[in-house]
Amino acid sequence: MQNQHTTAIAETLSGLIEDVVFFNEENGFAIIKVKASGHRDPVTIVGSLPSVNPGEWVSAQGRWVQDRQFGRQFRAELLTSTPPSTREGIEKYLGSGMVKGIGPTYAKKLVAKFGEGIFDIIENQSARLEEVDGIGPKRRRKIKDAWAEQKVIREIMVFLHSNGVSTSRAVRIYKTYGDDAIEKVRANPYRLAEDIAGIGFKTADQIAQKVGIPVDSLVRACAGLNHVLLEATGQGHCALPIGLLKDETGKLLLVNEQLIDTALQRTLAAGDLALESIDGEELIFLPALKRAEEGIAGRIRILSASASNYPPIVFDKAVTWCQGRTGKEFAPSQREALKQALTSRVLIITGGPGVGKTTLVNAILLILRAKKVNCVLCAPTGRAARRLSETTGLEAKTIHRLLEVQPGTGRFARNESNPVDCDLLVVDECSMVDVTLMNHLLRALPVRASLLLVGDVDQLPSVGPGMVLRNLIDSGVVPVVRLTEVFRQVAHSRIITTAHRVNEGRMPEPGAKDGDFFFIDRAEPEQIAETLVEMVKTRIPGKFRLDPLRDVQVLCPMNRGSLGIRELNVRLQEELNPARAGEPVAEKFGWKFRVRDKVLQTENNYGKDVFNGDIGQIVTIDPDEREVAVRFYQREVRYDYGELDELSLAYAITIHKSQGSEFPAVVIPLAMQQYLLLQRNLIYTAITRGKQLVIVIGQTKALAAAVRNNRTGQRFSGLLARLKSAL
Repeated sequence: MQNQHTTAIAETLSGLIEDVVFFNEENGFAIIKVKASGHRDPVTIVGSLPSVNPGEWVSAQGRWVQDRQFGRQFRAELLTSTPPSTREGIEKYLGSGMVKGIGPTYAKKLVAKFGEGIFDIIENQSARLEEVDGIGPKRRRKIKDAWAEQKVIREIMVFLHSNGVSTSRAVRIYKTYGDDAIEKVRANPYRLAEDIAGIGFKTADQIAQKVGIPVDSLVRACAGLNHVLLEATGQGHCALPIGLLKDETGKLLLVNEQLIDTALQRTLAAGDLALESIDGEELIFLPALKRAEEGIAGRIRILSASASNYPPIVFDKAVTWCQGRTGKEFAPSQREALKQALTSRVLIITGGPGVGKTTLVNAILLILRAKKVNCVLCAPTGRAARRLSETTGLEAKTIHRLLEVQPGTGRFARNESNPVDCDLLVVDECSMVDVTLMNHLLRALPVRASLLLVGDVDQLPSVGPGMVLRNLIDSGVVPVVRLTEVFRQVAHSRIITTAHRVNEGRMPEPGAKDGDFFFIDRAEPEQIAETLVEMVKTRIPGKFRLDPLRDVQVLCPMNRGSLGIRELNVRLQEELNPARAGEPVAEKFGWKFRVRDKVLQTENNYGKDVFNGDIGQIVTIDPDEREVAVRFYQREVRYDYGELDELSLAYAITIHKSQGSEFPAVVIPLAMQQYLLLQRNLIYTAITRGKQLVIVIGQTKALAAAVRNNRTGQRFSGLLARLKSAL
C-alpha cells in the first residue's frame, strides 16, 4: 500500500525557514517549516541540505505530496538555502544558537540596533557590537570568532554535501585543518581517513573519485595500503605479513595485484612503510611502530643488564622494620619477591586479584623511601592512577600527565633529553600499556633509575598495538615475580575466588545468598536485557544501597546487538535518566545527550586533558552556546556540539574500555550471540573490575564457552623477537 499520493506537476516554492523540525547531519535529510510566498500558514518542506538554520531563505523545486501520517508536504528534489536578508529572518537565524554567544535575547538586541547590516557589523566592524547592552570585549570576541568559524564550517559542509558525503564531521574537519580545510581535502582526500575520527576510507575514497583521482591511480593504491595497516593497529597489530596486507588491500580497492605491488614498492622506497623479516616471516610495519619496538627492546636490554643504584640495604633488617611498620607478616613468596625488587634494576610483578601485589608494592616503596629513594608512580588511566594513589598513599599520575603531554600535538615534553625526575618509576596496570606509550615512557626514564612494572598478564591486552607486558614476560630478559597465592583475608570473597577459577578454566561455583558474586541464568537475550535493567535500576540499589548511576557499571563483550552497549545504553538511559519537560537535549552522532547522563570519553583529547576511557557526568547543556559541560573527577570540561563524537553514553561500556578501572558493582550480560568474543581473558577481566558486587546475567552455555576458550587472538609484532635477540 502506498503511503502518499503525488501530483504530477513540478513546482517551485520559496520562503523563510520558521523552524527546523528534523535535520540529519549524516545525510542532510531535512524537514522544515517555511513561511512561503502565497501561503497563509507555514508549509512543510522535505528535502536534502548540507546545513540548515531557522531564518534562512530557502528555494525548493519539487512536488506536493499527501502523506497519510503527516498530511500535505512539499517534497523537494532540489533545495537551496541562503543567509537571511529580512529583519525577522536575521533574528531567527542569529537566535537559533548557530553562533556561540548569541541566543534569542541577544539576537533581538542586535537586530534592533543594527538591522539588516548586522552581518557586516560582526564580520568587519565587530568593535561596534559593544554598543549593545550586555556585550563586552569578551563576548564580542567570542561572537566574531564563532561567526568566522561557522562561515568556514558551512563551506566545508557544502563541499562535503556536493560530493555526496555526510556533513556531521564538518566541525572536526575544521578543527583539524583550519581555514584552508577544503584545499587540504581536495589535494589529498585520503588524509581524512587518517586524521578525522568517524571518517573511514570509503568516505575519503568517494570524495577522491569525485575530485578526479582515478580508481587505478598509484595515489589511491598507496593510501589503501596505509589504511589497511592503520586499521590493523586498531586490532592490536604492529605489522602485517606482506601477503595478508596485499590481500586485504586488494579486497578494499578492487584493483589488480600488479598495481598493489607497485604501490607497495613505492611506499617502501619513500619510507612510508617498512619491511622486516621477523622469525622468517616478512612483515610490513608502520615506521613509527617499528621504531617504538626497537626503542623498547634496546632500553630493556640496558636495564636488565644493570644492577640497581639503590643505597645499601640490609635485607633481613629492612623486612623486620617494614613488618613492624605495617603490621603485616610477609609470606615466603613475598619475601623472595621483595628481595628481588630491592636488587633488580627492572622487575615485573604480576598476578591476579588478592595475591598481594599491593602489599608487595607498598613494602618496596616503604623501604626505598626510608632510604631517600625518589619514587614516582603512574598508571595508564585516570581511574587506575587514582586507585594506585589510594592504595599507596602517594601521588600517582597518568602516564600522559607524567610525560607532560602537549595540548594540541599529543607530543611529550619528557624524553631522553628531559627525563622524569625519579630514582624508581612504578607503572601499574601495565597490561594496558601499548608499544607506543611504553616506548615514550622508557625514553623518559633517567639513565640511573630503576623500573617496576606491575600488572595482571592474564587480563585483556592493551587496546593499542602490541602485547608489551606478555612479550616482556615471555622473552625471559626481564626478571618476573608471579604471585599466585590468594591470601586468606580475601579468600572469602567470591569475586576473587571466581576470578581465579575462571582464569584456571573452571566454571564459577553456585552462588550463596549473601555472597558478592552471582550468576543469574536467563535463556533468551530479551530476558537477559530485562533482568539487567531491573538489577541496575531496582534490585542492586535496594539491597546493596548503591547508586545506580554512580556505583553500578554494566560491562558488555561487544558494541552491537541487543546486548551490546548501544542498545543497552538507550534502555538504561530511559530507565535511569528519562527526558524531563523543558530540559535541553543535545542530539548528535546517534546519541541523545541529557543533563545527568553518564558519559565516556572515547579518544584522547590532549587539549581538554581528558583521555580514552575517562567516565564523567553531563552537568549542563547550553543550546545557545551549543555546548555541553561534563564533570570528570571534580573538573568541568566543555564540548562544542560538533565535538560530541568524542563522547558516548556510559551506562554500559565494553569490557575493553573498563580496563584499569574498578567499580563498586559490575553487571555483565552474556549470550551466545556474542560467541566470537567469548574468551576467558575477557570474562576474567570483567569479573576483576568489581569491588563489592559482580553479577553475570545470561546463558550458562555462553559462560561455559567463554571459560573454555583460552585462545587469545594473534597479534603481529616484532617485539618478542627483538627482546629475545638481546639474550
